Amino acid sequence: MLELHRYPNNPVLKPNTHNSWEAEAAFHGCPFKLGRKIYLLYRAVSLPHYHTGAGTLMRVSDIGLAHSTDGINFTNRQRFIVPEKPWEIYGVEDPRVCQAENKYYIFYTALSTFPFTPQGIRVGVATTRDFVTVDTKKLVTPFNAKAMALFPEKIQGKWTAILTANTDLPPAKIGLATLPTIEHLYNQSFWNRWYKELDKNTLKLQRHDKDHVELGPPPLKTKHGWLVIYSYIRNYYSDQRLFGIEAALLDLKEPQKIIARTTTPLIVPKEIYERYGMVPNVIFPSGALIQKDVLWIYYSAADSVVAAATVKLQELLRFLMRGSQKSNIALSRPVKKPIIEPAASRPWEAKATFNPAAVYLNKEVHILYRAMGADNTSVIGYAKSKDGIKIDERWPEPIYTPRREFEQKKVPNGNSGCEDPRLTLIGQQLYMTYTAFDGKHPPRVALTSIPLKKFLAKQWDWVSPVLLSPPSFDDKDACIFPEKVRGQYLIFHRIGDDVDYAFVPSLQFDGATWIAEHRWLGPRRGFWDSKKIGIAAPPVKIKPGWLMLYHGVSEDDNCYRVGAVLLDSKDPLKILKRTDRPIFEPELDWEINGVVNKVVFPCGNVLINDKLYVYYGGGDKVTGVATCSIDKLLVALEH
Repeated sequence: MLELHRYPNNPVLKPNTHNSWEAEAAFHGCPFKLGRKIYLLYRAVSLPHYHTGAGTLMRVSDIGLAHSTDGINFTNRQRFIVPEKPWEIYGVEDPRVCQAENKYYIFYTALSTFPFTPQGIRVGVATTRDFVTVDTKKLVTPFNAKAMALFPEKIQGKWTAILTANTDLPPAKIGLATLPTIEHLYNQSFWNRWYKELDKNTLKLQRHDKDHVELGPPPLKTKHGWLVIYSYIRNYYSDQRLFGIEAALLDLKEPQKIIARTTTPLIVPKEIYERYGMVPNVIFPSGALIQKDVLWIYYSAADSVVAAATVKLQELLRFLMRGSQKSNIALSRPVKKPIIEPAASRPWEAKATFNPAAVYLNKEVHILYRAMGADNTSVIGYAKSKDGIKIDERWPEPIYTPRREFEQKKVPNGNSGCEDPRLTLIGQQLYMTYTAFDGKHPPRVALTSIPLKKFLAKQWDWVSPVLLSPPSFDDKDACIFPEKVRGQYLIFHRIGDDVDYAFVPSLQFDGATWIAEHRWLGPRRGFWDSKKIGIAAPPVKIKPGWLMLYHGVSEDDNCYRVGAVLLDSKDPLKILKRTDRPIFEPELDWEINGVVNKVVFPCGNVLINDKLYVYYGGGDKVTGVATCSIDKLLVALEH
């Protein structure tokens, strides 16, 4: 995955309490190089004062100017653009600076009404030749708009503007305008005609109607296309909205064509200065610079300060180009129907047969699946396959049933039993972790084992189970790592919404000593795995490291999908790569519609001749299988 690196882990510009005009906030910074200097134009918010036009106390925004030689430390702060004209009298905000025909054009949001109304929020522009004096100021758009900029050079002999229309009359739309001449910036008839064809001029960047987009910095030219950084706000109309920074590549000659774009945020609010301020949990890109092949993105944090984040430009471009592929789905279904379904003739598995563990022994795949009958008690069933797909044998009775009080039913008609097994072979002992649930207390991780010889002989003489996880905590999705790490056994499990890990010196538990909770791998806000994640099956060893699949649930649609991580071969707690997009998701009817809808939930995978066979529960009712070559999975891990 690709993520921006915050630099230097705190804001580069904060409010200056010594200047009343910028004492409340200083944000939306847009840098521009001029000689050896870097100028930063930014929105400065004053302390509340009496405004004669509004007839009340209010904060007013000016545009400030600061200087720097390194893009981090800014000095010589001064007011540069102030509200003067009737169309900007209540504030000038959010500057973006561009150069065209020996002038610098500073586009900004101009406020002409109070209380603020959409029609009173439009784009203005100021020009300067030296950043010492403002030469002209004019109104640009006759309609509601913000966030405007010019492309840094002519395209097909003409200047092109990019702007966000209807920012306060959603849905907002980022659009392109081809200017016959630069003077058409101020031609109201031109803009009225353009606005009538807004849909035709719009870049299709919104993924959902409930989301919001707004242009960030002016476009940057790269060898692959015009790089456009923008704000993408998910669930904009709810109290669960998520501000993120995203990017797109536009064709160099026809910028209306989107070559590639992100589908997940490069960065979301995380740091204290991003989560708390005038408007909490806001990050908003406003400026960018390329210095020595490093892209610097300047963004406002919590509408209070200017912060910066960096990424190697070539890494971002490669990420965008790889992500331009339509899908990252790597796993495919060799058969389109479940391989194990409930059997009406067997009461113990008449309702559901799902969430299977798997182990490859003696050139056969042994599948241990969770089964349920009408009494909602979960037991473990057994099936075997020679080719990994077709079931050749299925045991007529459960091979593992609830035996201890912590997994035996305590609530009539409620769920209980032994759920979601995972298998790990260590030496000549086969270990099975599973979720033990009595229906009354939170589910907990349990461990049992069986000698390999007895397992292969189908002598189901399992060791009496013991609990590993502490009481009063919901703990699931556990497995034992196949090899010792740092001289100890490594156990993955899930308390809460993350994958946790614990080291233990021995697998002989006493039922009173609990595994620790060390958070390791967590959900990602704005991604397909934003709500919660859990390990799928024990990792498998491949040449580049350890391959581990996991399930993730989205906050948007509550759908269970599958992703992958590549772990270091010597230190498996070190994550080398993680898929940004799911490698498998519900598509078939029995995955989408079930006891629980939209679920693919793997608990087992085996490696056979460089092909991974993944066994999963579909819709919390049946068992399916999906396969993929290791090479294809490694390609997916690059996306």
